[in-house]
Amino acid sequence: MKRKKINWAAISLAFFLFLVFTLPVYGANNSVNTSDDSLAAEEIWENNMRGRVLSVEDRPDSDSFFQSQWVTLEVYAGELKGEIITVENHLSDHPVYDIVVEPGDRVLLVQEVMESGETEIYMVDYVRDTYTLWILVVFLALLILIGRWKGLKTILTLALTMFMIVKVLLPGMLRGYPPILLTVGVSFVITLATIVLINGINVKSIAAITGIFGGLLAAGLVMFIAGSQVRLTGLSSEEAVMLMYIPQNVNFDFRDLLFAGIIMGALGAVMDVGMSISSAMTEIYRVNPEVNSRQLIISGMNVGRDIMTTMSNTLILAYTGAALPLMLLFMAYETSMVKILNLDLIATEIVRALSGSIGLLLTIPLTVMVSAFLLKKST
Repeated sequence: MKRKKINWAAISLAFFLFLVFTLPVYGANNSVNTSDDSLAAEEIWENNMRGRVLSVEDRPDSDSFFQSQWVTLEVYAGELKGEIITVENHLSDHPVYDIVVEPGDRVLLVQEVMESGETEIYMVDYVRDTYTLWILVVFLALLILIGRWKGLKTILTLALTMFMIVKVLLPGMLRGYPPILLTVGVSFVITLATIVLINGINVKSIAAITGIFGGLLAAGLVMFIAGSQVRLTGLSSEEAVMLMYIPQNVNFDFRDLLFAGIIMGALGAVMDVGMSISSAMTEIYRVNPEVNSRQLIISGMNVGRDIMTTMSNTLILAYTGAALPLMLLFMAYETSMVKILNLDLIATEIVRALSGSIGLLLTIPLTVMVSAFLLKKST
């Protein structure tokens, strides 16, 4: 079996772009979390413990009408590892805030020193990361099993994407960098690194990258114009409102933050479409190098139309799924359609879905034209 040659030029280019773009923002990020509140929160997180519930005793809360639980736990990770402790778990009869446990459950614990010098231990949440990591392991294993060498490169691009988001995009926004420009830059690095690492530097990659960025910029332009006319505030979610009170004291432009989120949300679908069309046209040309430009464009557009149907639905259904509880509320209370469509939250989701879909649609002809031109020129 012939061993596949590693494209070191592609890897070197992706790594170079990664370093050039990330070092300024990442290096500046050292001073982001300097407030007392953020340091206290970090200390609590680092000092958390994990416990396994051994037994639970339900009893009325002595200070209210609510219930509480006396929970006996075995600490299996953290400062008190190996000790058996009992904590009181107050229940407010609200499923959002209550942590109702049963024997065998695993929970996160926080130890707090009171003003009197006594130590209190609280349950703060269920342990969820263990099972999430198992799902991640299965996903990565399937990537390698099915994709083999390309699966390994896919894992590398995923790691790069996560790094760019967690260590560049988010810290950059917290330092006050313009959200839209930062998002476009991060999207550029992610797209270029992903396409080049997976396929190398060739006609297929260049056509895909050109189509992807054309579609993404079109989505951003449509979103900006429509968002301005619709007067979106960027404050349609509770999380956005909470950003007003973060310890970094950043004066966010919430509309720009909303637009940046729309660009990032559309990137995945647009990248999928651009790469699929470019790859299909390259294969058509490889099988039949004598095909003329017109036939190549027709074939590419036919492929694009097939992709268009499902991918447009993908974006719409993704945003609909996220807003499903809200839609059920509207239906339950028989809210008028006029009122629904004029709500900031609903208008935001409509603009988000439609601008992403428009960018996706424009990616198709742009990728087809660039692919046809480059393929015929390369001969």
